[in-house]
Amino acid sequence: MCSKGLLSLVSAALLTFATSVALVGGTVTASADPIEQCTATTGAIVAVDFGPFGGKVERGCDTTPTTGYELLGTGGFTTEGTVHDGDGFICRIGKGTGTQYPTPDKEECVLTPQATAYWSYWIASPGQKNWTYSPLGAMARKPKAGDVDAWVFGGTDTGGTSGKPAFSPDDVRAGGGAVPDPTVPTAPPAVPAGSPDARAAVRWITGKLTDGERVVDDGATAPNHFLTTEVVFALAAADPKNPAAKKAADFLATPAQTNAYAYPAGKDGTPDATAAARLALVAEATGKDPRAFGGHDLLGDLVKYVCPRDAGVGDPVEGCLTKGDFRTTGQSDAQAMAVIALLGGGVTPPADAVNRLTGLQCEDGGFTGILIRSGGWCDSDANSTGLITLALKRAGGHDAAVQKARGYLKKSQLPTGAWPSASYLTTGSPASTAWAAQALRALGDGAFADAGISWLSRHQFLAGGFGFEEDDTESRVFATAPVTVAAYGSDLVALTAKKTDPPTTEPPAGDGPDLKKGVAYLTAPGQLIQGRYYESSPGFADYGMTIDGAYALAATGGDNATLRNIVDFLDKGGKDGKGRTIDAYTLIGTKYAGGGSIGKTALLAEAVGRDPRAFGGQDLIAALAKGTCAAKTDTPRECAAKGNYKYANSVFSQSLGVIAQLRAGENAAAAEPLSYLKGLQEPSGAWPSLIGEKSAPEVDSTAMAAMAVNLLPDAASHAAVTKAIAWLATRQNADGGFPGASGNSVNSAALAIQGMSLEGTKYADRIAKARTFLATQQNADGGFNVIKGGQPGSDVRASTQAVGGTTGISFAVLKRDLTGTTPEPVPTSTGGTTGGPTGTPSGGKGTPVIVTPGEDSGGAASTGGSGSGSGSGSGGGPLASTGTQAGALAAVALALTLGGWGITRAARRRRTTPGSRT
Repeated sequence: MCSKGLLSLVSAALLTFATSVALVGGTVTASADPIEQCTATTGAIVAVDFGPFGGKVERGCDTTPTTGYELLGTGGFTTEGTVHDGDGFICRIGKGTGTQYPTPDKEECVLTPQATAYWSYWIASPGQKNWTYSPLGAMARKPKAGDVDAWVFGGTDTGGTSGKPAFSPDDVRAGGGAVPDPTVPTAPPAVPAGSPDARAAVRWITGKLTDGERVVDDGATAPNHFLTTEVVFALAAADPKNPAAKKAADFLATPAQTNAYAYPAGKDGTPDATAAARLALVAEATGKDPRAFGGHDLLGDLVKYVCPRDAGVGDPVEGCLTKGDFRTTGQSDAQAMAVIALLGGGVTPPADAVNRLTGLQCEDGGFTGILIRSGGWCDSDANSTGLITLALKRAGGHDAAVQKARGYLKKSQLPTGAWPSASYLTTGSPASTAWAAQALRALGDGAFADAGISWLSRHQFLAGGFGFEEDDTESRVFATAPVTVAAYGSDLVALTAKKTDPPTTEPPAGDGPDLKKGVAYLTAPGQLIQGRYYESSPGFADYGMTIDGAYALAATGGDNATLRNIVDFLDKGGKDGKGRTIDAYTLIGTKYAGGGSIGKTALLAEAVGRDPRAFGGQDLIAALAKGTCAAKTDTPRECAAKGNYKYANSVFSQSLGVIAQLRAGENAAAAEPLSYLKGLQEPSGAWPSLIGEKSAPEVDSTAMAAMAVNLLPDAASHAAVTKAIAWLATRQNADGGFPGASGNSVNSAALAIQGMSLEGTKYADRIAKARTFLATQQNADGGFNVIKGGQPGSDVRASTQAVGGTTGISFAVLKRDLTGTTPEPVPTSTGGTTGGPTGTPSGGKGTPVIVTPGEDSGGAASTGGSGSGSGSGSGGGPLASTGTQAGALAAVALALTLGGWGITRAARRRRTTPGSRT
């Protein structure tokens, strides 16, 4: 049935129509004006969405429109009215001579169509970013130059708050094309290069602190806690150890100030969620504990007071509008900040609270600044969109909403490079521009962010501050703070993540190995087949070791072109001499998919800026979630316990999966695996090598687990990492090396450097000694021995870990930008490529390839490798393997003693069975 209110509105409009048609219920046709004749200042555009009928959005132009009705006809559309209301009530629309919809079998067009299935009419004037439900009928509306009309089939209400077009006015304006996919990047505005004077902004904002600790408004005596938190964010972005930021945070952390700001209802009353979230972010940005801030567990209180139900359902809950709201917030920025604060503190936000953010997304892809009810008026703005996008990206699992928001931000950027503070404005706002730039940079759209930053550089006052709007004449803290964060290339999520020593291609102090020679060894044709992969036997790619080599190249930046070739080979279906792809390593899609190998591959994708959800044709992040054990299985090698990844039988493998999930923003999915990993830490601070069986503590596994846990900012995780690193330091030999299963191990020394570098300043002397040790184990060809005093000769596997580990960069933050490299044809086998060079056989020189039976797939310098310690450069010796299992040494000794291919092949067959090293 039709809504009575809607019929009244429509009927009133219809009565005003100036009808010039002769036939009631007839068809009107007209010749179309060429679409290119309409411009931003000439004519009007009409768009009709045939999506409900299996079509697409079609556009038309009328260079001299008189009415909206004529615009349809001149735009190339045909229409038909109803018998009851005449042609003025448009019942069917078609394009040219095509079918009109809805067809007669669906709608007879005798009576007025029902309100749930009719053509609704929407309008937008020049500069408007959102559609408005037309208050006039098509025959009464008189479009002006630059206007756009839209017709959408479906249902709406009298207020026009539902049923809007799925595309924005800008998508169909003159000069545009068909409705674009918002996920497809377009060119950013062409603006002069430039960036704000960030240090001047820091000086100005520091000067706004009274007594160096708080912001006090002019004429006031009480502190402005809100603006004080803004100052902390800005100063911490410039330097996490900024003394002014620390002093202001200390001030806010006094019980009196925390209570005054966040607990106005009393110390034990319901907190102000906005204030609690901001204080939690202050704590995380300055290294404090949000669970013990000003005498309160801010994160616990945020979760405790999430609204359990919608207002009007059951007993009323004070401060609640909708289920999932953080009580008393009211604004979407507070909701987003609370989510970010919880995630930054290692707490999984309630699903309803995160989903509440997605419910604030408008039809144009942006987000509104007000916590509206479902179906309420939704008006996007760049501030809210930037912040909520950051929160949803960090939370993970909301890719569609994030990509839609990404499209909105790119489309709403002004030609100047700025973003307006409201959708209807055509001038820029520094704060809005800063928030949009933060989000787009985090999403990988650096060019768009740079255009915004350039605009900001042209609107900075001499003293260093910024105004609310581009025509403002006074500096404001609220505007200058987010600009400062953006100017330092940071964002609120990155700012409140746990701090680690920044990645760098410059090695730590100490006389370390020659990394250039190390890279040359790893990329030499005798080792790297076709410049793409290492082999474990002729024609058989060792994908695990290949990824180890890619890690090493990413850490040093010594050969980005070769790194690009390796990544493309793995990502784009490259095949080894046996026709195998990377899927043969991960076994993804089979019951034996291994969490360690999947995590290791996903981590490489993340390290080089590829999408781990679409790498090698697979969603590796979803595979990790799918492969997380719900409980211990009868086959321990499959699942040792709840939270263990399937067939991840070592701490190394478990750590790789956890890092990959956390780097992908999947904190919730990683919660169980992370909890299981942390539970494996021994009282000494060390981690064992193996999972599911008794195993001694090990340097390699402890270093790797510490890198994973170090991604979390909470105090308990920090304490676990500190304890682990302290244990590592006690294992160092007098010569600077570290013990591995095979002796004084190059592999273990390199991993220990990465682990100790998490607290690099504290352990600088020990790191320097370890680097010196590695230098003594480097050979003339640039490669490294497996162990000190063992069989001499360079080994690929040991060399991959030595080269990468020497830099001290944690796998958890490893990152390499491959911009500027050129893709080359991807080889399909060792016998040839799709256009590249012919393959080179491995340099085995007839030496048997020794395999570590039962070796686990997780090692940063291992995973199923084999090779020789003879200096051949083919593969890597078994005892160079990262995470070598002590329990396998007897089998290794047997293989080494008896030699020959029979024993080795038998070992390799064992490795291909489920649960063995992939």
